[in-house]
Amino acid sequence: MGVLPSHCRRTSLSQLQIGPHTVEPPVVLAPMAGITNAPFRTLCREFAATAGSPRPAAPTTAAPGSGGAARSRPEPHRGLFVSEMITTRALVERDAKTLRLIRFQDGERPRSLQLYGVDPDTVGRAVRMIVDEDLADHVDLNFGCPVPKVTRRGGGSALPYKRPLLRAILRAAVGNAGSLPVTMKMRTGIDDDHLTYLDAGRIAAEEGVAAIALHGRTAQQHYGGTADWSAIARLKEAVSEVPVLGNGDVFSAEDAVRMVRETGCDGVVVGRGCLGRPWLFADLVGAFTGGGAPARPTLKEVAAVMVRHAELLGLWLGDEARGVIDFRKHVAWYTKGFAVGSTLRQRMAMASSLAELEEHLAALDLDQPWPVGAEGPRGRTTGSRRVVLPDGWLRDPYDAAVPSDGAESDVSGG
Repeated sequence: MGVLPSHCRRTSLSQLQIGPHTVEPPVVLAPMAGITNAPFRTLCREFAATAGSPRPAAPTTAAPGSGGAARSRPEPHRGLFVSEMITTRALVERDAKTLRLIRFQDGERPRSLQLYGVDPDTVGRAVRMIVDEDLADHVDLNFGCPVPKVTRRGGGSALPYKRPLLRAILRAAVGNAGSLPVTMKMRTGIDDDHLTYLDAGRIAAEEGVAAIALHGRTAQQHYGGTADWSAIARLKEAVSEVPVLGNGDVFSAEDAVRMVRETGCDGVVVGRGCLGRPWLFADLVGAFTGGGAPARPTLKEVAAVMVRHAELLGLWLGDEARGVIDFRKHVAWYTKGFAVGSTLRQRMAMASSLAELEEHLAALDLDQPWPVGAEGPRGRTTGSRRVVLPDGWLRDPYDAAVPSDGAESDVSGG
């Protein structure tokens, strides 16, 4: 990556304003299907609140989504923590799984909900429902998902190619949002021959979007290669009147600070970097505020977080076994770099009770310090792949027709 011109560089690290919500420091948890549910958001928020400790704060609220009584504590507004993707049609039709996914923890403010949709009418109805029923304080729109089951229906990162349709969706969302800020997350385009981010950014600014997040990859790149941070800088130049957030290849607090300084963006969105590392939000707060060195937890401290994560999932789902089973996908991320061994790692990934998970953890050498191998990329690293699109999708970028193949029929959560 080349050195950016001086006018593209940010000289100070400031707070982020999204509508009435002040986010300081300017860090956002990226929506991730199956990951950023209420339990994971709880962990990230607790670490952000403690900023500097390798352990989460003692819980001071009821279980996520429990609706029980809670002891309140001041919300530090240290970061914005967005839900996993919610499908607009599933929301307006009150799909049971979707209604569970939109439950926020008592005291979770601002409540940030990400919506996915391709029909302006349905998106508008979903946003109006959120406003009328006080379901969230902030709405984010997904125009960045690259997975085939979304793009083949014209959704996610495929949709900004259809400029009039993008404008209609944004207008419907903002027009029905009232005082709630609407933001959007997108990629640079479908592929290098069909870049859309500058047009999409200008349209979003014109339609009153409160902030724009850009992942510096095309849909074709998926999660491979290196994110193009220079595209983030170009977008910031093109829509200087709207906060621009950068996303892509932020795996440490140092990466986040460097992205802001190099691109001039107004904040960072962190996704894969916090998988198995919710304490990264403590690191981010510390890096942006000068509040201490990055956390380097021992395996014993990591194990304690793993158990708490599984417990929270069980409380949220209303069943301990289901919570531990849902936690299984996190095991490899939490234990990355530690000397765990394939047999024990596999056993933990097959646990079906908290007692079983704790038994397997107790069999490890828990005195291990934070390993060098735990740094760097996490999660999906799949490289370039063909983008699956509806037939004839690329013929006319100015076609405003809504995709007709049931693009919003799926339930929420990916």
